[in-house]
Amino acid sequence: MSPNSVATGSVRSAAEVNEQIRALWLRAGGTLSPQERAEYELLVVEWAAAIRADIIQAA
Repeated sequence: MSPNSVATGSVRSAAEVNEQIRALWLRAGGTLSPQERAEYELLVVEWAAAIRADIIQAA
């Protein structure tokens, strides 16, 4: 895979994913269980992909 290629797995915007991350932290009360940690990690990866897609589209 080329470093310039973009994964198209995420259909949500970075803002939508960020909102879900914030909601997860609020529900968890600031301490994540192992299951919540796994969900958080997936959300962060999705958020990063959405940010990269936004940057590439803007270029």
